[in-house]
Amino acid sequence: MDIRLAREAEAIISEAEQGKRADAVLKQRFKASRSLSPDDKTAVSQAVFTFYRWRGWLDAKQSIRGQLYESESFAARFTRDSKSFTDVELMERSVPEWTRKQMKITPAWVRSLQAEPCIWLRCKRSARQAVLEALGNVTCPFSKVREALQYRGEEDLFRTAAFHEGLFEIQDISSQAVGLIANPQAKQTWWDACAGEGGKTLHLSDLMNNTGMIWASDLAAWRLQVLKRRCGRAGVFNYRSASWDGSAKLPTKTRFDVVLVDAPCTGIGTWQRNPQARWTTTERDVAELAELQKRILHNAVPSLKPGGILIYSVCTLARAETTEVVEEFAKTHPEFEALPRSNPLAEKSIKAAQHWLLPYEVNGNGMFIALWRRQADNPGKTNG
Repeated sequence: MDIRLAREAEAIISEAEQGKRADAVLKQRFKASRSLSPDDKTAVSQAVFTFYRWRGWLDAKQSIRGQLYESESFAARFTRDSKSFTDVELMERSVPEWTRKQMKITPAWVRSLQAEPCIWLRCKRSARQAVLEALGNVTCPFSKVREALQYRGEEDLFRTAAFHEGLFEIQDISSQAVGLIANPQAKQTWWDACAGEGGKTLHLSDLMNNTGMIWASDLAAWRLQVLKRRCGRAGVFNYRSASWDGSAKLPTKTRFDVVLVDAPCTGIGTWQRNPQARWTTTERDVAELAELQKRILHNAVPSLKPGGILIYSVCTLARAETTEVVEEFAKTHPEFEALPRSNPLAEKSIKAAQHWLLPYEVNGNGMFIALWRRQADNPGKTNG
């Protein structure tokens, strides 16, 4: 990296070290810059993320500039020969100590964290061939999911005509798996209760052939504005949006066939793509978010029709946010029964009510998904 770009990366890290998100600082500075080319911005972004990816190896006594160059050296060595790093040192240095209390740390997981993340696209089902022809440099690793494409080129995808025409979205494979496992049907009524900027809302709409109705809600009004723009670009019109803070006061009196709770979480499953979060997330965050997840699930229940389906997904691997949330829900809501579904990303088609999508298996984010069906006639029945 030349000195000019190193200075830019150093400034971004210095600002991020003051309690800010590195990706947000990157976005803000790039928006204000008139001197950085698209290639420059890519190089600076990679340098910043490489710094945080290898932070556990860096000498904190050095300047940030020195640590930047050191991190590049570690990354290059890992690319050349990943086996030159032992499993033990990777497990000790790649993640904070507290994670060992929350999940099983494996060599396969930490090795996946140190590798560069790949770029996943989700093309509209009707536009697959057009996307292949427009972009090139794509592969389709999962034969059962033809719309999930891995991009291997260097083009700025946000500037492509295919993107502006709404033919594809940039969406991680594990996020796509949520919609696929949910298996929405045309003309159903859905609630995407924690929709964020709408990635899963758009996927659900495509799977429903733009029929039925999807309510999309989020606490942040700005995210719903982003969702509105994305839906406009993608030609999605079978949705409505409303603010919801996760409380017992629901955003609509509508009763739904399916409710998706893609809950706020620590994002441990995204630590390959967002390495700074490894060093800013705390065990207290895990505990607080687990309580929020339980509360949101509980408050979403009255919106379901009898026989309706509830889906819980989080891009984290902590027990407190995954299996312990499921166990608590089963105790407090015996009117729900576990609902087995197949995972199209799995090699074997085995139905299960809980799914773990592990980064080293799918080459994407870590994700946990659980499904239930609300029993229609016997609300007091317990799961046998």
